[in-house]
Amino acid sequence: MNVSLAAAFIADLRAWWDTGEDATLIRALRSPFSGVPHDTAAAYATAAARVPPLLDAISRGLLAVSTTERDALLQFAERVRTLEPETDVYELFSISAGPDEFGNDDGSGFALAPAQAPDHRSGVRARQTHFSASSLNAYAECARKWYYRYVCAAVEDAPSSASTYGTAFHAALEDFHGEFPEPLARDEAAMRTKIAGYVNWAFERYRDQFDAPVEFELQKRRALRTAERYVDWLLAEAARAPFTVIGREIPINLELEGFDFVGFIDRLDRDERTGGVSIFDYKTGSIATSAAEYRDEVRRFADFQLPFYYWARTAAGDRVYRLALIPLKDALLDVVPISLEVVALAAPHGKRSDAPSGTIAIADLERARSRMIEICRELSSGTLERFAVTSDPAACTYCAYRDACADRPHDERERFGR
Repeated sequence: MNVSLAAAFIADLRAWWDTGEDATLIRALRSPFSGVPHDTAAAYATAAARVPPLLDAISRGLLAVSTTERDALLQFAERVRTLEPETDVYELFSISAGPDEFGNDDGSGFALAPAQAPDHRSGVRARQTHFSASSLNAYAECARKWYYRYVCAAVEDAPSSASTYGTAFHAALEDFHGEFPEPLARDEAAMRTKIAGYVNWAFERYRDQFDAPVEFELQKRRALRTAERYVDWLLAEAARAPFTVIGREIPINLELEGFDFVGFIDRLDRDERTGGVSIFDYKTGSIATSAAEYRDEVRRFADFQLPFYYWARTAAGDRVYRLALIPLKDALLDVVPISLEVVALAAPHGKRSDAPSGTIAIADLERARSRMIEICRELSSGTLERFAVTSDPAACTYCAYRDACADRPHDERERFGR
């Protein structure tokens, strides 16, 4: 045992008592003398750096850990809270050497708690009893991300301005279509006035979740400009083919071969001429730029959201003929949905098109459904022991777990900076 490590541990505890700085207590937690397993201490050190203070994080049980690890954490926190200027730290943490013995570095002066037998290695299974398109997409993008989020229940970053923008915009459109289920040209002036009011009200409700007042104003103005373009598209679409919005934020429950799937559909339309149903999903982030690109994502099992919604509404008795993503990110661009018409047979492969509209075969949606079930079987089997990281560095850019993932891929441009 390295005596210098024990000296550093004691010094960190003394420094925390004197200054109250969480950084010194975090160092003490990660010491082998804290009694907390290394991996658990490292996880809490990362969490506490984002959501301080450390002792409160431990008390709240911020991270999901085993009973043994939780007991070790709570014991560490309890002992730290009893520290006073005259406390015998050596006795408190079962370190038998006194300060006069620090010159002897042979380790014989220290007695740690008895070594614990390693946990029996076993597979991991999903904790949740249901699955969502978001969880399946996370697993398809990066199995390690799925493990952190859905098994470890690791701490996530606080909502960003971008995610809050999306939440507020979704709420505004839900209210707007509750009042205007049938976009008509004669209602254009009222629609433009009302959608601005709904956007203002929705953003006001989420004001406190934006990073700063100026960020709130900028995001709200972006939403107002985008809402104008959204109304332009609604009126043009209604003139081309009249429709009625028959559902907003519809809860979805689907059972496939014993697995339960849940989710929400942003918008459901009925074509007034054919009775066919369109499923729309609002997107305030980056999405595929063409129908062909999105169809390829479905075929590669990189996105399960609209296929999941298709099967849910088909099971409910709807004749779904179109699946579409509505981009609401860029206020400078017209709203042009990425739309896939559901067809019985796929068109022959030809030159790749950049058009926003295209087709997708029922067979592609059936393969997506089969893959959804396969993933659920994998995640529920209890046999998975390792979770591979993505091979795409771009997937790590905004991942909440990138700092904790030592195996993540690095962009070639960053390799010489490591």
